[in-house]
Amino acid sequence: MSEAMRPALQSLAEALQRLLGAVEPLAAVDTLPTAEALGRVLAADVVSALDVPPADNTSMDGYALRAADVARPGTVLPVAQRVPAGVVGAVHQPGTAARIFTGAQIPLGADAVVMQEQCEAVAGEGLAAVRVNAEVKAGQWIRRRGEDVQQGSTVLAAGHRLDAAALGLAASVGAAVLTVARRPRVALFSTGDELVMPGEPLKPGAIYNSNRFTLRGLLQGLGCEVIDLGIVPDNLDATRAALREAAGRADLIITSGGVSVGEEDHLRPAVQAEGSLDLWQIAIKPGKPLAFGRVQDAWFLGLPGNPVSSFVTFLLLVRPVILRLQGAAVLAPQRYQLRADFDWPRPDRRQEFLRVRLNAAGGLELFPNQSSGVLTSAVWGDGLLDNPSGQAITAGDMVAFIPFSELLS
Repeated sequence: MSEAMRPALQSLAEALQRLLGAVEPLAAVDTLPTAEALGRVLAADVVSALDVPPADNTSMDGYALRAADVARPGTVLPVAQRVPAGVVGAVHQPGTAARIFTGAQIPLGADAVVMQEQCEAVAGEGLAAVRVNAEVKAGQWIRRRGEDVQQGSTVLAAGHRLDAAALGLAASVGAAVLTVARRPRVALFSTGDELVMPGEPLKPGAIYNSNRFTLRGLLQGLGCEVIDLGIVPDNLDATRAALREAAGRADLIITSGGVSVGEEDHLRPAVQAEGSLDLWQIAIKPGKPLAFGRVQDAWFLGLPGNPVSSFVTFLLLVRPVILRLQGAAVLAPQRYQLRADFDWPRPDRRQEFLRVRLNAAGGLELFPNQSSGVLTSAVWGDGLLDNPSGQAITAGDMVAFIPFSELLS
């Protein structure tokens, strides 16, 4: 194909805008027990039916009392009652102290708690007593009713991806079930007679199908239901049949390889025959070729075949699409400004995503081989350095770092 016939390069931002503008969130939802909703995206707000905490309580083991009854450190007060967690309706007697334990409700009339480390028991006749060896201020070590959550407030909004802390927060307001987006169904297959599976003999000219494992793992990490159609025979009829099966079962079809402009294979004509297809050239490295289209009611994304290109393109372009399908509110990963501890004197004209890792000094080290075929770099690294087009890097420069922890879930 001549240079004039090649699609123009488009920026990553332009490609993302087009993808996300085309894809709509799935309409279907699931209702799950809160304990089973980890990693899912909320489809409805979680609104608290109660105050959290539901009553004033102590954040320390110690003694509940009135601050006015402790004129100075060393004051001795009789211990009139014991208040463990779960006791309700205790009433404080002025001029006394109440032994109290973390989480217990503050007795009515008490206005402070003194931690037990600042008190000492005093032996004597009759009631036990305690010497308070600290100054006391009203309100200390008391967690107020509604301090964390107020009744009627939205504690988790629709679009929130549920991590462990979010599940705990939902449980704290009594949410036994949650309404979440249905898992996207993603069909995955590979084409190419040169591909074999690990464990099979590696004949001359053959390669192991690593992309199948990488992409499947990435999809599972994003909460997708993966429909793995394996390796499809390298002919047009078989490829068209695989696309029809995938479209009948999935919301999204993903393949790797066979999408470069001018490449001779059966995938491109098969998608064009069964639906519609655009071939894009994205101004990123690694990456560049991307196919986007539709087969029946399923979206289609064709990724480049080189392992790192497929990995990076998935993280930058497919991940936001999958989050969009789930109705997630946040699609973009967080970037951090960190110091480069290396030189990069010959930048590419495309936006580069370099595999780097953090060192003990808080800077970034560069994997020595940035080839798109070196998957070792993705395992060695802690994330991607987002380097603008044509931007040379000198050791000490501040650069944009995207941790894999932001991209892999």
